[in-house]
Amino acid sequence: MIYSPRTKTKITQNTELFIKRVKMDNWTAALLTGVACIVGYLAVRVKKINSLRQAEEKIKRARNRRDESLQRAEQAVLRYKQSHPTTDSAFILTLSLSELTQQLKEGSLTPEDVLYSYMEKTLAVNQKLNCCTEILLESLDQLTTVGSNKDGLLYGVPVSIKENLAFKNHDCSCGVIINLDQPAEKDSVLVQVLKKQGAIPFVKTNLPQGLLSCDCSNPIYGQTVNPHNPQKTSGGSTGGEGALIGGGGSLLGIGTDLGGSIRIPASFCGICGFKPTAGRLRWVSFSQFPRNLLYIAEKNFYLTFCVMISSQGVCPTYRGQKSVLSSPGPMARDVDSLALCMQALLCDHMFSLDPTVPPLPFNMERYRTTKPLRIGCLENDGYMHPSPSMARGVREVKALLEQAGHTVVPYHPLKMDEIFPELMVKGFLADGGTSLLTKLKGGPEDPCLKGQFHRYRLPKWYKTIHSFLLKSKSPRVSANMRALCGVRSVPELWKQHAAVEDYIQETIAHWRSCNIDVLLCPVIGPAYNLFYCSKIPTAISYTVVYNLLNFPAGVVTVSTVTAKDEEELKHYKGCYQDMWDKLFKEAVTGGEGLPVAVQCVALPWQDELCLRLMKEVEQLVKQSKK
Repeated sequence: MIYSPRTKTKITQNTELFIKRVKMDNWTAALLTGVACIVGYLAVRVKKINSLRQAEEKIKRARNRRDESLQRAEQAVLRYKQSHPTTDSAFILTLSLSELTQQLKEGSLTPEDVLYSYMEKTLAVNQKLNCCTEILLESLDQLTTVGSNKDGLLYGVPVSIKENLAFKNHDCSCGVIINLDQPAEKDSVLVQVLKKQGAIPFVKTNLPQGLLSCDCSNPIYGQTVNPHNPQKTSGGSTGGEGALIGGGGSLLGIGTDLGGSIRIPASFCGICGFKPTAGRLRWVSFSQFPRNLLYIAEKNFYLTFCVMISSQGVCPTYRGQKSVLSSPGPMARDVDSLALCMQALLCDHMFSLDPTVPPLPFNMERYRTTKPLRIGCLENDGYMHPSPSMARGVREVKALLEQAGHTVVPYHPLKMDEIFPELMVKGFLADGGTSLLTKLKGGPEDPCLKGQFHRYRLPKWYKTIHSFLLKSKSPRVSANMRALCGVRSVPELWKQHAAVEDYIQETIAHWRSCNIDVLLCPVIGPAYNLFYCSKIPTAISYTVVYNLLNFPAGVVTVSTVTAKDEEELKHYKGCYQDMWDKLFKEAVTGGEGLPVAVQCVALPWQDELCLRLMKEVEQLVKQSKK
């Protein structure tokens, strides 16, 4: 087709106009896209700023509530001292729990004298250690009604409780900002039972952000330090309790233990702590029933039962994790106090409030038996080499037990290098840490734990590659990095649960092949220098294994770190000689004078027997010092 010159000109003009429009549209689109990106970025930025501002406001309100409660408590103590100048607080603070309960029942002491004495001491301890999150001022009102529970085993006894135990109208934050401003609607079962037994919960104590740490620091209430050395941590996650009791501000506290959260602070702070059996049997065959619930005749045991403590109203950071079990438990200055607390908690009132707890009371007679024991002894689990003071503590107690007529035989746990990453780490973090990280959104992260949270956030592909590259040089680090990926599917989770069940049965069989009643072993110590806890995940191997196995376990202080221990520590190499062994050596350096503890363990549902060994150790150590 032939166009005239005029037509050609018009076509050219139209084409040029179309091209200009296309160019203009592209420019407009690019401009709009750029504007949209900027607006989107600004929106995200504004949202983040608002979220941080809201978090800061929540933190400020929580701190104001704490400061107000401390000020009001201080004023109340001052008024009481002025109106009761003859109260001998110094004498009251020296009494053991059994002595205190006796004098309260006899009427030679009043609940008022005792509560105000301990409240005054708590305020002084908190100024030094930063261990309290809030004074429970309702305790002052409880003084007017506590007389109705005069028959209770803990009548008039002030009790401290970990921050994650529900107390009506108070937060259970777990150190996480998102949980603030959500006060509990009612008391936890534990708090209700304590009140029924005449106890007076009077203070909540500090814990680490998210609970999964053996440190005790969070962005809301700050760092709790050790009562024996402020440059050391109090341990965690029940570190506020450990510091307060170790500092003399409480003589009985309630904490929770997931991986050693009661036992590690007890070790670090020089007190006693007990993790009872958690949960209960889901299936019971004829062969399993006696070995899990009864002391059978073939072992010359008395017929007795022992049970768990209710967890209703005890707040975890996230729910649903079933591989590594948590358990509430007591902390105190001596073992008799732990036993009395267990006896008080395992009562008809608890059984009626929480029907999932079998109605089987604590057997005080079994706790007091004097029958010689056959004791397994573990000094090194082969996964985390103990510090010199840890190993010495076990050796010294072993010698005392043998001198007292008990039989002590060697014991070694099964497959620690395999089960720590595959069952314990994957048990804690089956979702790769997603649930915990979700709880941390919208607020600051504690400096002590940033490294730990950073590891959880790493992409799975990075963890997998990093694990592969480290396999030959650092096999322990490699296995744990791989475990941080979590499980990949529901079938794999079920397989992991089955592996836990198998390991429990294998360990019980191994225990019985050694023909032992109880076990003596190390507990992590001495107290770490600050900012080290999140760097050494393997150090909890001595405690977390008994959460996995669901064996009752407790800690007794037996000694202090010596100059010789410090000298031997200079030559510490560890089991793997990797970065975690080097960090552990750095963490416990400078511990001369700090407490040294040992751990006592029994089979599931034999809590009284575990406490009995703890009492035996405590008495023998005291006698040896005399």
